[in-house]
Amino acid sequence: MPDNSKQIQPDTGLKIPMPDVVRFVRQLSHDLRNHLNAAELQSAYINEIAPDAELKGEVKRLRGMLSEMGGSLQRLTSSLAPVKLTEMSYEASSFAEDLQQKIKTQFPEESDAIDWQVNTGRAALEIDPQVLQQAFIELFANAFRHARGPGQLQARVGLDKNEFVFNLQESKTSFEGSPENWGREPFRKVGHGHYGLGLHRARTIIETHGGRFNVRYDPASSSLVTTVGLPIGTPA
Repeated sequence: MPDNSKQIQPDTGLKIPMPDVVRFVRQLSHDLRNHLNAAELQSAYINEIAPDAELKGEVKRLRGMLSEMGGSLQRLTSSLAPVKLTEMSYEASSFAEDLQQKIKTQFPEESDAIDWQVNTGRAALEIDPQVLQQAFIELFANAFRHARGPGQLQARVGLDKNEFVFNLQESKTSFEGSPENWGREPFRKVGHGHYGLGLHRARTIIETHGGRFNVRYDPASSSLVTTVGLPIGTPA
């Protein structure tokens, strides 16, 4: 007789709320760091009783690896932490200047490939400068890291009506995906040491400042254009 029973297929589209994911990652990171701390203490003891210099050198390298693993877990949990701002009035020109210096320090080999144009006058922003700077650093890091094409990055900073506007144009040798979803899909693309959280964090920081974050791809120039708009405050 024919088997008319229905085959129940498992639901592979499980959706977990982001707050639950954040709690899980925090707890897992906390548990793993406890184990790493215990291993660090044990390696410190071994280093004290090690009989020769060669073994001490190996233990030193082991402790360095444990420290790097702990640092990676800490950076992961920090990227998922809620954005908390301590806002102040800050001149837009000073913020742009600080950002340029930070980019030079953070990316000493790549920073010469950025063509900056800044024209902000005496406009002021109500921002947490250190936190906001993290978002812009991530935009440059992402540009340097992924399928960068020939030519310089074009960084334009200026004013448009009641907004501080930052535009970053980057040549792309290839482009796939939906730019309108950039920063909205954490964990979508992962790789060694990267978990798809950088742009998500950057977007969250910008929007927490009351700003807007837009990305579009221009096929004519084969370039990706990222735009950040922030409300202008009263002059500092």
